Amino acid sequence: MTVNASLPWRVLPLNEANCQELCTWKYSPPYDLYNWSPWETMLHEQAEFADPQIRAEQYRAVVDENGILSGFVQFFPIVGVTRLGLGLRPDLCGKGNGIGTQFVQLLVQEAGRRAPLQEIDLEVLVWNERAIRTYERAGFTITDTYEKLTPTGMAAFHCMVYYGPNLIS
Repeated sequence: MTVNASLPWRVLPLNEANCQELCTWKYSPPYDLYNWSPWETMLHEQAEFADPQIRAEQYRAVVDENGILSGFVQFFPIVGVTRLGLGLRPDLCGKGNGIGTQFVQLLVQEAGRRAPLQEIDLEVLVWNERAIRTYERAGFTITDTYEKLTPTGMAAFHCMVYYGPNLIS
């Protein structure tokens, strides 16, 4: 698997300080539904990366050359598939400079290293055209569309599967 993840990022274990920082990230509408609950709430509910076992098994931090948190990834285990959940720091999103594509390609590379024989996919809300374009540039293709329950009710999602950037025009 060859990907071009040329930014000087590293994928590291997600530590508690990273978790606390993730909970302070604020995305602008309509992306604000990706904002995490306050860290104290996450801890109380043992939600997602606040659960030490889930954090250790599924979550990683992405840091830049100065060790500054740039994003995170969840490698959600499904039989035969690595499903990516990901987030880029809000101030790095939507700039049109290709950082998002390189970020996704780095995560694909890491997923392939972790489970080389598994398919890699992700889910994205159908209205999130900015993310869909980024995922397509990184080598993902929409393979299915379906409704599923979210914390705010039913919503339509695309499933996108990684086939490699050379297959996308």
